[in-house]
Amino acid sequence: MSTFVLIPGAGGQAWYWHRVVPELEARGHDAIAVDLPAGDDSAGLAEYADVVVDAIGDRSGLVLVAQSMGGFTAPMVCERVPADLLVLVNAMTPRPGESPGEWWANTGHDQLIENFDLLEFFFHDVPPEVTAEAMAAGEVPQSGTPFAKPWPLAKWPDVRTKFLQGSDDRFFPPDFQRPLVRERLGLELDEMPGGHLVALSRPKDLAERLVNYLG
Repeated sequence: MSTFVLIPGAGGQAWYWHRVVPELEARGHDAIAVDLPAGDDSAGLAEYADVVVDAIGDRSGLVLVAQSMGGFTAPMVCERVPADLLVLVNAMTPRPGESPGEWWANTGHDQLIENFDLLEFFFHDVPPEVTAEAMAAGEVPQSGTPFAKPWPLAKWPDVRTKFLQGSDDRFFPPDFQRPLVRERLGLELDEMPGGHLVALSRPKDLAERLVNYLG
């Protein structure tokens, strides 16, 4: 049995993973979806990593799964706990000394999208009832604090890493991610159907992919 530690992106809501957790448990694994203090202006990446480490406790057989902005937090956690595998899902890939705020211009993403619309870019393939639940919860706060300081690691952690990319992601399209991930991690994308919020749109398919990575 493995323990999947599910790290959300901006907004930091464990709810993002609520359709994936039962799928992983049904396959005989433990799954922890972590709530990050995204609305707390005193919390940066270091505090996010602290929260994840605290949630893990004394569990072992760890597989860290990081969505979007979670790509900055998960490697920091891997420096503190013995993870077997790190899976980045539609993630931001940091380089040493780069802050999340700098990432957008450094990667060229700031020139990629015009007229951002939340439903069009994030929820276009999410079932209507799940979208309605997300919209009913209201706007999710995200402090600017984690975007301000440089990513503190000198190099990528020594842990087996996979990059899983939704082929229908409109926010981080595969053609944008492919050269970036190759340059920064030396990895090729593993693609699967689905948009940016693949845990909401294709939870069963995502869980299958994650379990298959265990080999």
